Parts: sequence; structure tokens; C-alpha cells
Amino acid sequence: MSLATNLGFPRLGLRRECKTALESFWQGKTSEESLLKAAQELRARHWTIQKNAGLDHIPSNDFSLYDHVLDMIAMTGAIPDAYRNMQGLTAYFAMARGRQNRMSSGAILDVPALEMTKWFDTNYHYIVPVFEAHQTFSLNSCKPLDEFLEAKALGIVTRPVLLGPVSFLKLGKRRDGKNALDLLPQLLPVYVETLKKLAEAGAPWVQIDEPVLVLDAQTDTEAAIKQAYEAFSKLPNRPKIALTTYFGTVTQNRSYIYNLPVEALHLDLSRAPDQLEPALMAMAKGNTILSMGIVDGRNIWRNDLDRSLDLLRHATSKLGKDRIWVGPSCSLLHSPIDLSAETKLDEELKSWLAFSVQKLDEIVTLAQTLRGNSAESAARGKLQEARMALASRRSSSRTQNPVMRHRLGMIAPEQTRRANPFAIRRQEQARILQLPGLPTTTIGSFPQTQAVRAARAAWKKGQKTTAEYESYLEKEIREAIQWQEEVGLDVLVHGEFERNDMVEYFGELLEGFAFTENGWVQSYGSRGVKPPIIFGDVARKGPMTVRWSSFAQSLTSQPVKGMLTGPVTILQWSFVRDDQPRAQTCRQIALAIRDEVGDLEKAGISVIQIDEPAIREGLPLVTSERAAYLAWAVECFRLASSGVKDGTQIHTHMCYSEFNDIMASIADMDADVISIETARSKLELLDAFVNFKYPNGIGPGVYDIHSPRVPTVDEMIALLERAASLLPMDRLWINPDCGLKTRGWDETKTSLTNMVAAAKTLRELHKLPTTRATLKRPESV
Repeated sequence: MSLATNLGFPRLGLRRECKTALESFWQGKTSEESLLKAAQELRARHWTIQKNAGLDHIPSNDFSLYDHVLDMIAMTGAIPDAYRNMQGLTAYFAMARGRQNRMSSGAILDVPALEMTKWFDTNYHYIVPVFEAHQTFSLNSCKPLDEFLEAKALGIVTRPVLLGPVSFLKLGKRRDGKNALDLLPQLLPVYVETLKKLAEAGAPWVQIDEPVLVLDAQTDTEAAIKQAYEAFSKLPNRPKIALTTYFGTVTQNRSYIYNLPVEALHLDLSRAPDQLEPALMAMAKGNTILSMGIVDGRNIWRNDLDRSLDLLRHATSKLGKDRIWVGPSCSLLHSPIDLSAETKLDEELKSWLAFSVQKLDEIVTLAQTLRGNSAESAARGKLQEARMALASRRSSSRTQNPVMRHRLGMIAPEQTRRANPFAIRRQEQARILQLPGLPTTTIGSFPQTQAVRAARAAWKKGQKTTAEYESYLEKEIREAIQWQEEVGLDVLVHGEFERNDMVEYFGELLEGFAFTENGWVQSYGSRGVKPPIIFGDVARKGPMTVRWSSFAQSLTSQPVKGMLTGPVTILQWSFVRDDQPRAQTCRQIALAIRDEVGDLEKAGISVIQIDEPAIREGLPLVTSERAAYLAWAVECFRLASSGVKDGTQIHTHMCYSEFNDIMASIADMDADVISIETARSKLELLDAFVNFKYPNGIGPGVYDIHSPRVPTVDEMIALLERAASLLPMDRLWINPDCGLKTRGWDETKTSLTNMVAAAKTLRELHKLPTTRATLKRPESV
């Protein structure tokens, strides 16, 4: 019988209850007991939702207080030495956020957070495991068992989820530089012990996620996978294993993946439908169950149930109904929870969408129809409803803008190149900007305090007039500019107090976007984002940022950066329409940003930052597909940024990514200055730029903004000295890792004061220019 299954459920809660509980605990307002109770209540609610939906397999241990990779670090005892003198949640959150406080002895406890980076090609961030040279593993906790028993006590027998041992090791780093997979023999006993405990507790199935199987084939990965799953297969009375892959195809690993000794194999057939046929051919003679990830877990569009049923029926004709499961392509972690909570979306658009709860219903509908049982009649009604919604979307005129489509067809090659190379541009920019050596700046945003958020909410609710709200924003900007001047920053920012989110803000000012009230998706820890929905052609309605950048520039003789989000990042951090190529949608966004860049330049803004933290995130996981993506992604950035004069300095920003394999493309973007996140990795990410001999300006981050700890002046000097030893000092900038929106003002001011002090010390030490001259306005302004 075909079963309905799920791989994971969102963690934050419909109203971000987990975020509220976490931040209250971190602020010392509530106890650990209160935090754990809130988490338990959230898990129970989510299990019940899935049970009531009619799922046959419900996951457990998919919940996390911060990150599932961090959970595995804690569970396997892979806690780095710096945190071993701490206990429980203290150590757990210190690894995630760092810890800085005075101990009872009077000594200062000061440990940084572990490195954080993107989870494959998503906007979710995971904590990077760090394996010591003397690494050992032990079952330090048994969260999978605890949560299985927790659900069992509610009458729900779940399928515990484990991040697989091979993926866990490959996602980590060894301090001694050796291959982390060499540690597999030491790690496997922890997994074996966990499987034994789950079997004893009555778990019939265990889901083991090995997403590294969608990456390029590698000999060491193949050997490790075979070693691990052969070891598991020899365990007597173990739970059955569902080996789970997602985010791409496993076809490049077909020589061995279909023959592994597991009872079920999950494939992402939403992202990679072409892998179905090779899988069916390879699995025809065995008895392994094929779990078909046919409902998209990473987008919000309603499933084409008829098309899915065609694939499912084809698969059952080859393998039989008992060997087919129906599920999402990946964990629903990457989708909002419940469409029914959206009260402001118009009914037509809402009928085109499916959030996590609705995706569960689609999965169950497909499974019931495939079974052909007594529930099929109810499923027929849902099939008809889906057909009507899909027909409505396909015929709707609101998805197309003829003017934009015409303009898209008129793009000329010269629009995607600056008029002169960087060597010429930098001379004109130096004349205009008059900056000291090692210029300091921030990435853009300043703290979004409760007062700022309350003012915006009051304005949106009509409780403040537009004039009152804008007057409040002017006050915040004025204070921010004044403080930046006082502390000694060189290139200032207006603070982005008017922005709710770096993507949502722009989406609200562009055609073709829609927005949710509760469409939260976890980015990292307690941080949630509400991705806009791109349902139609994108076009700019009018200037989006000129009002605030111009006002800020009018307050100071120092340069103020215009702050924009780049086209690729707006694309990646939205739920994107799936009825046309992503490249086409991205070019539409690029044209809108190009218009905004031009208006900022006309308004006298000489430095414009176009953030592209998602360029690396969008890179296909399989090497053979990357060149095509990079070609259009880089073209879109250049289309957005190249319509300015030599004297206008274009910055970009990237964070929490590995750059080694895309350096040529980053250089081809031709930004005058790039700022990157490097503080957590102690400048490790800078190596890619050094080895490539990156030709333009670069600002390696010296301050980890995702941690509340305040870096010292000496700490920043040490990082900057290393950066100066690797790159020409006349092309170095000094900045934090990322925007400061989520930080408090006290820590922000102290950290930036330290950063400026570090810059001044190095200028004196290296005899660099130390004073700022008045900004020389471009002649055209």
C-alpha cells in the first residue's frame, strides 16, 4: 500500500513561538524550564497537525532549538575544547552565539561562536562542526530517543530523523586539515548505539538524511557511505532505515546508491524529476521502497496533482504500490506553516498556493488516490479543486507585464559592462571620495529596536500618519548619522530604519510581488524571514530608496552609501514563480534595480552598495550545471550596477558562503568594493580572494554580528594585520561581517568604536593617510 510520508516540519511555530521563547530565555527573562516547555508544546502541536492530516509516517527529532547540525555536534560529543567546561544549553548556545560574561571568580569568559554557513543551496544557515586533531565521539545526549518517546506518550509513533554520519562529517572541518571522513570509524559507534536505543523503544523506522549524495560523485564519499550503511545493516533488530536525499539528483552516484542495504530510499523528484527513470530501472529487481519527493518542499505553489499522479502511477507500474511512498521533496522546514492563517491575500492568488499544512494534504490526497481505497472519492474533489486553481493561474493576466517584457527583449550587451576598468574608475573615485587609508564603513543596517518596529507597525495600522512616521524616521537617521560622524566612521549609512526586511521592503515597492502575514521561514536560530511571493512580471513603480539616502546625505559632508538588495538575492530570498525560467525573472528585477541605481546617482549619492549574499547560495550543487547559472547571475548584477559613471563607487556584500569555486565569477561582477563575512572563520574565507588575486577593493569582516559578544580592539587588529599581510593595503576596507539590524545599540556602538580604533591604530602603524577631506560632488550633480 502506498504510504503518505513527511521528512520534517517547520520549527519556529505559526506565530514564531519558538523565537519568542528563545529570545526571552537569552535575555534572562525566563528559565530554561520555561524554554523547554514551550518547545515541547510546539512539538506536540506539530505532531498532532501531521497526525490529523492523515500521514502514515510522521518525523520526530526534526525540531531544534537552534540548528539540527548543532544538535548532532552536541549529541555525538563533537564539542570543541573551548566549550567543554560548559554544560547543557550553556555550551549549546555558546557554540551557536558565542558567550561573553564575567564569572564569579572575576575572570572574563569570552568564547566566539562556531562558524556558520548556508545549508546547501538554501537560505538556511547551519553551524559548521569543527573536529579537533584528537577528536573522539560519544553519545553525549539522546535527543532522538527523547523526542520519539515524547511523541509516543501522545499516542503518535514517529520516524526519528538523524543527519547521516557521512553528511555530518563532510559538512564539518578538521583543525588539522585532514579529511573529516577519516573519522567515520570513531563516529559510527555513536550512531549504532542510537539505533539500538531507538529499536528498544519501539521505533519501526529511522530516517537518515544524507544530502551529500546529491553532490558530485567522490570516491571518499562512496567508500564512507558503503562503510556506514553496511555497518548499520548488520545490526540485529534495528529499525528499518529510510535513506533520504534532497535538493538535487543522485544520478551521478547511481553506481552504488540503489544497492545500499536500506529499506527505503527517498529522492527529490520536484527538483530533479529526471532521476526517476534511472531509479526505477535500477530498483526494479530489488525490494527497496522508493519514497517519491513529489510535492515541492521549498516553494509555495500548489502541486499539479494530475502530473504527480502520472509519475506515481508510472512508478507503481514498475515497482508495485507497496514499494511507493508519497512525500515532499525535502523537509518542510523551508516552507511557511499554514496558508489558512493568511487573511490579507486575495482569494485568487491564495488559491494558487500551498504552505506546509496544505502540502501535507496534497501528499495524503495523492497517496489515497494511488491506493484507490474508500477515501478516493474525497480525493477526487480535491483533485478537481487543484485543476481549477492551476487553470486560473495559467490564464490570469496579472502575471504578465507587456512593457517589461518588451524592455527585457531590448537589453544590449553594453548595458552589462562599466564604461572603464577598475584601475581607471578607482582614480576618479579617490578624487571624489577623499577617503583615508583602510576606510571604515558598515554593511548597511543599524539596530531595529522595539521602538522602530512599533513606529512602523503603528503607521501600517493607520495609527500614525505618513508625515508622523517619516518625521520619526528622519529623527532616527539624523541620530545615526551624527553618531557615525562622532565615532569616526568614513563611509556612512542611513541605517535602514524604514525597512522591515532587505528583500520584503523592495518587493513592496515593485510590481509582481505579494506578501504574507505569517509566512515565516527559519533562516538561523531564532531568526525568521518572510519571503515575498513573486507571482508576476517584476517592474519598478517609482524610486524606492532615494528619499532616505538623499536625506541622510544632506546631513553630512561625508559620503553616505545608497543601500540596495541585488537582483539575485531578491530572487533567491523570495518564493519565485515557477512558470518561467528563473533567469528571466532575475533580469526583470535587475532592470528595476538599475533604474534605482541611476536615480541614486542623479541624487548625488557617490557610493552605492548592491548586496548579493545569495549569489553563492544559488549555485547548482552539481558542477556541470554551474556555468549556465553563473553566466546569468553575474549578468544580472552587472545589468543592475553598470549604468553609472566612473566616479560612482559600486559596493557589493556577500556572507556565509564558500567562494573558492566561484572566484572568477565574483571578479567578473566587477564591483569596485566587495565586503565579505570572515570573522567567524578567522579570515579563512579570505584565502579564496588571495589565491585568485582578486583585483578590486575588499572589506573582510572583522566583527561577527550574529553573536552578542563584543570583539576587542586587539582582536580586530590581529585580523586586519593578517588581511594586510595577504592583500594590498590600498585596496582593503574595514567593516563588520554583515548588517546590524538584529543587534542592540549598546553592543553595536562598543563594537564599532573598537573597529574604528583598530583602523586608526593600523593607519598610524603603517603611516597611511588618516584624515578625511570633504566629499567632492561629481560634476554632473
